[in-house]
Amino acid sequence: EVTSLLSLYGGQFSGEQEIRVNSPFWILSIPSEEMARGLMKRTVCAKSIFELWGHGKSAGELYASLKNYPMDKMLPYLQSDSTYKVHIHTFNKTLTQAQKIKKIDALEFLPFKGKVNLKNPEHIFWILEDYGMDPNNVPEEPLHLYFGRWVHGQRELIESYSVKKRHFIGNTSMDACLSFIMANHGRVKPNDVVYDPFVGTGGLLISSAHFGAYVCGTDIDYNTIHGLGKASRKNQKWRGPDENIRANLRQYGLEKYYIDALVSDSSRPIWRKGMLFDAIITDPPYGIREATRRTGSQKETVKTTERSTENHIFVSSNYHLSDIFFDLLKFAAEYLVMGGRLVYWLPIYRPEYTEEIIPRHPCLKLISNCEQMLSSHTSRRLITMEKVKEFKDQDQNSYLLDGQYTPYRGHNSFREKYFSGVTKRIAKEEKDNQK
Repeated sequence: EVTSLLSLYGGQFSGEQEIRVNSPFWILSIPSEEMARGLMKRTVCAKSIFELWGHGKSAGELYASLKNYPMDKMLPYLQSDSTYKVHIHTFNKTLTQAQKIKKIDALEFLPFKGKVNLKNPEHIFWILEDYGMDPNNVPEEPLHLYFGRWVHGQRELIESYSVKKRHFIGNTSMDACLSFIMANHGRVKPNDVVYDPFVGTGGLLISSAHFGAYVCGTDIDYNTIHGLGKASRKNQKWRGPDENIRANLRQYGLEKYYIDALVSDSSRPIWRKGMLFDAIITDPPYGIREATRRTGSQKETVKTTERSTENHIFVSSNYHLSDIFFDLLKFAAEYLVMGGRLVYWLPIYRPEYTEEIIPRHPCLKLISNCEQMLSSHTSRRLITMEKVKEFKDQDQNSYLLDGQYTPYRGHNSFREKYFSGVTKRIAKEEKDNQK
């Protein structure tokens, strides 16, 4: 998420520090404080950002680093007419109040001239100490120390968009935190057009609209798109007259960004030819709570016939999970603008997972692959891809197999067998959880 936002706002990871993936502290190089604040207004993974004045692997190294920090950058925040406080944060260790005061007093060489104000200071300075990731093996001294001026923090975004408070929800409405992470992976920005081909109750549209993008989506479920049928909320039997995607966006003051939601089969795109979308952000259906379906015909093997409350009838047939991802990548390759991003969830069975499972397309470059654990054996991966090549006719049915792009051969492929197994395992675990 942070890497995507750096590419959007400007900046990069600093070469000063070897980045440890699991470390809670990262050193970034950002051109301006304004850009740093812009990044923090969007991220849901980072807690705070600081202007780094010094750091080191020991207290001595930290103090030496602070003494070398340019005085002209310090002085604006240390004036006699200002107020300040110093806060200490330790990761993986708890300090006594006496220990904290001792560490603060050791900074007396800094030219603080203002008055201490613990309740409402103008400037807040932090000492950050990293004691590693192992709670069973906490070192006596920190592995790394940092000191800096607090610039901005962001933790309210998730709470204000909580699904618990949302007007219109479904069985699988996306968690607000994950929804914003996906929008950030997609580098959604004002005036973008963002599309969700499996829109459901529109949870992913809300986060994109919050960032100023115009949003639209499609779904094969007539009842969901029109806000009809049984309710998903506890102690409510039927959906109300104004339970729909538009009402959700209106709830957050985002209705002006809503284009529309249409009933449509994602395996048969309805859009005109040509690039349309700046980002495609979606959560394809899998498991038993969200069936994988596409429109069929009487000639095909009919699985179900469904009738909505508006007497709308359609025949649906089985939609293999491998086909869903193949169709999704093909659609993104054709309908994304150059540099646009596809962000989606990929379910996996962990004991059999390899990176070869991840669907590929010659027009799309894999940017990131992040895992969210669901159980000891199953998880899902947040896949982010970027369009790097113009879509041509020869790319229509290409997918990657054994390192080379070949025509898609349907259900005889290794991926189809793998994802069929994933679907069955996820469905079994969901049934076991319901029991």
